[in-house]
Amino acid sequence: MEKFHIWDVTSLLNLPPAPSGRSSYYIPCPCCDSKPRDKHLNINLRKEVFRCPKCGVSGGIFDLYSLYTGIPREDVREAMTERLGLSDQSYRPPKRAVIKEMEESPVADIETRHKTYMALLEKLSLASDHIENLLQRGLKEDEIQQLGYRTTPVVGMTKMAKELVQEGCALSGVPGFYRTEDDQWKFTVNQRGILIPVRDGKGRIQGMQIRRDDVKKRKFRWVSSAELKNGCKAEGWTHLAGAPAETMLLTEGPMKADVIHALTGLAVLAVPGVNALTQLEIMLKQLREQGLQKIMTAFDMDLATNPHVQKGYRQLLLLLDGMGFQFGTYLWDGSYKGLDDYVWKFCLNRKRK
Repeated sequence: MEKFHIWDVTSLLNLPPAPSGRSSYYIPCPCCDSKPRDKHLNINLRKEVFRCPKCGVSGGIFDLYSLYTGIPREDVREAMTERLGLSDQSYRPPKRAVIKEMEESPVADIETRHKTYMALLEKLSLASDHIENLLQRGLKEDEIQQLGYRTTPVVGMTKMAKELVQEGCALSGVPGFYRTEDDQWKFTVNQRGILIPVRDGKGRIQGMQIRRDDVKKRKFRWVSSAELKNGCKAEGWTHLAGAPAETMLLTEGPMKADVIHALTGLAVLAVPGVNALTQLEIMLKQLREQGLQKIMTAFDMDLATNPHVQKGYRQLLLLLDGMGFQFGTYLWDGSYKGLDDYVWKFCLNRKRK
């Protein structure tokens, strides 16, 4: 029986190749990306899988071929065998992708990550334009300070990492940190923006997101050092704004959750996307032990029109039902995309103090 690889499929389908040395990269998703510059579908050559965090489509080698060709998955092996001409002795399969192997670190425990991130944030500040941006969202200056938001560093990442090590912080297994070719620890940042701590049920920083400046697509990205020497990937953690409660809101995005909590006082959970449910399930199990009984979802209003978001939402409701939670959905004026926008407008009208 012939052994196929995911690079056989990408070659047959004329999909964009991986950047030199990369084992994981993004291309336009055929299910939910409508513009050529949109790139949500991740292809992992090392694991030979694909996944779109936006719409949730995922699978392996045969699933990828089926997705693009429409051929039923059970018929893909035969179709690929015929198309590749494997019965023809003159056939030469595509050259195997050259993958630069990097030894990554496993994710460190939560206490280690929290200590290191807290020490990092103490070395950073928040730029005036970022403060103004957050004030315009409805946060007060003392709330911004308490949340720990910072502007991403643009220089001195190696120096900061060295200082953290000297202060007794462990960098291995903390997403964002990695070793350079000369074996020096460094913090990676790909663009200027706002660093957002993503906290667990005890207020500890699990990981961080960046709200990138001057971009229209994929504004929010995880701080990650995946595929870098001794680097570490982020795991799509669920964020909690406020203290655990019997009834909690569930929305998308930690910054949105922080704003809603600040404006309403309600406890708010945030997933990085409606299809990112693995870490949510872990968090819900912990919060149930702290008295959580009911979840009210509050996703952006495009839930009503976006079939890919709707698909993920159905999976979410199945999860909540399966775990025995009561649940419902908040609805608001559709001219406001998110609940944070709607509540802030309401607060402005009432002259929030």
